[in-house]
Amino acid sequence: MISETMEWPGHFPTLPFSYKPIVEFLDAQFEAYLQEELKIRRVLHTYHDSRIHVCLYFIAPTGHSLKSLDLMTMKKLDSKVNIIPIIAKSDAISKSELTKFKIKITSELVSNGVQIYQFPTDDESVAEINGTMNAHLPFAVVGSTEELKIGNKMMRARQYPWGTVQVENEAHCDFVKLREMLLRVNMEDLREQTHSRHYELYRRCKLEEMGFKDTDPDSKPFSLQETYEAKRNEFLGELQKKEEEMRQMFVQRVKEKEAELKEAEKELHEKFDRLKKLHQDEKKKLEDKKKSLDDEVNAFKQRKSAAELLQSQGSQAGGSQTLKRDKEKKKTMLQPTEPHGQGSTIGYLPGGNIFLSSVPGSSLRNKTVIFVQY
Repeated sequence: MISETMEWPGHFPTLPFSYKPIVEFLDAQFEAYLQEELKIRRVLHTYHDSRIHVCLYFIAPTGHSLKSLDLMTMKKLDSKVNIIPIIAKSDAISKSELTKFKIKITSELVSNGVQIYQFPTDDESVAEINGTMNAHLPFAVVGSTEELKIGNKMMRARQYPWGTVQVENEAHCDFVKLREMLLRVNMEDLREQTHSRHYELYRRCKLEEMGFKDTDPDSKPFSLQETYEAKRNEFLGELQKKEEEMRQMFVQRVKEKEAELKEAEKELHEKFDRLKKLHQDEKKKLEDKKKSLDDEVNAFKQRKSAAELLQSQGSQAGGSQTLKRDKEKKKTMLQPTEPHGQGSTIGYLPGGNIFLSSVPGSSLRNKTVIFVQY
C-alpha cells in the first residue's frame, strides 16, 4: 500500500481567510476527478486519484481552548475532507492537563458544528476497536527525528533531563493508535467516505451550478438528455438575447457617434465661416491701408519733383548773376592807375596789392620787379 501525504503548514496563522488555498486545492482535486468521470471514454481503473482522503489537523498544546481561526478553518474543511484533530507536542503539558484539553476540544467542536471523522462502528469486526479509538479523539502525539537506544532497540524518542519520551510507546503518546487507525484498520473507509460523501457533495453542487437537476419544476424525473437539451435551449435563448442587446447597443452607439460627428462638423463649418469673414475683413483693411500709403507716396514724389525743379531754376539764376558780378569785379581790379614810381602800388587783386619796384645794386639793374602783397 502506497500513500501520499500533503503538508500544508500555517503560513498565514493570523489571517482570517488563510484556509482558502487549502479549500481551492481540495476542490481542484475533485474537479480533476469529475472531468475524468464525465469523459465519453473513461479509464477510472487506471486513473491516478489525487483526491485527499484525510486531513490531520494539528492543534497547538495550549491547554486552554481552540483558537477561533482553527474552528473556522475546520468548519470550512469538514465538508471536503475527513478531519482527524491531533494535539501536537503533547509532552509539553501534563497528563491531567492533556485529558482536560481533549475534553475541551471535543466540546468546542460539537458546539460549533464541526464534523470530524468518526471511526465506523457498524462493522462488527472493527466496531470494538473503533469505538475505543473514538473515545481517544483527538489524538495526542509526539514526534522526533532522533533515534535513541532504549534497552536493546533503537527507537525514536525525545531526551529530556527528567527522562525519555518514546514516540511508539502508547503510554507516552497516541502515535501508534493513530498509525493503526489510518493505515491498517480504516484506510478503505476513509477512501469510501471521500468518494461517497465529500466528492458526491462537490459533484452535485457543480452539476446544479451547470443547470443539471434530477427533476423538473413539477417534481417529475427526466433524463440527462432532456436536461442537456433544456439547458442547451436555455443557453441559446440567452445567447440570442445577448446578441440582440449587443446589436441594439451597437446601433445606438453608432447613432450617438453620428450625431456627435455631425455636431462637430457643424461647429467646424461655423468656425470656418467666422475665420473666413475675419480674413476678408483683415484683407480689406490691409488693402485700404496700402492704397492710402500709395497715395501718400505719390504725393510725396510730386512735391519732391516740384522742389527739385524750383531748386534747379534758382541755381541757374544765381549762377548767371554770380558770373556777372565776378566779371565786373575783375574788370575793376585790373584797371591801371596813374604812373607809378618805384615801390608804388599799381593795382590790386582780391586779398592783396601789386607793387612796382626795382632792386638797386643787383644784377637785375634796369629790370622791373612786381611784388604782390597779401
